[in-house]
Amino acid sequence: MPGMPPLAASGKRLLARIIDVIIVLIPAGLLDWAAGGVHGDDWTAGRSAIGGIFTAGLGFLYEWYMTKSTGQTVGKKLMGIRAATLSDGSVPSTNAAAARAAILWLPAFCCSCFWFLIIGITVLFDRPYKQGVHEKAARTVVVTAV
Repeated sequence: MPGMPPLAASGKRLLARIIDVIIVLIPAGLLDWAAGGVHGDDWTAGRSAIGGIFTAGLGFLYEWYMTKSTGQTVGKKLMGIRAATLSDGSVPSTNAAAARAAILWLPAFCCSCFWFLIIGITVLFDRPYKQGVHEKAARTVVVTAV
């Protein structure tokens, strides 16, 4: 769109998402362990339903708050990109940030790997704005931070 910064590169978006997932998974895993979802040192069995709730909840809160505040999560800041409203490039509104975060993180409760794969595929093949499902719903795009 005229006056909008260029769309973010796919590689930067992927690295930003990996950083953000790690930021969410560390406290979610610790909370899961503390709540008894992981038994002893057995981390091989996967996460529990409690861990899924922690992951989805923390992921939602993290993404929503950071996006509505500045358009940037920690991962996006490190990669020099940001979320922007499609219509004018502004920081997404509270409601847009909530829709974006909900569609991105709430399915992580039950099918996180599969869901993040779907998100990645939609970003790779969407034209012209490279929007994931969560971005289409919120009417946002990811652009370079200026």
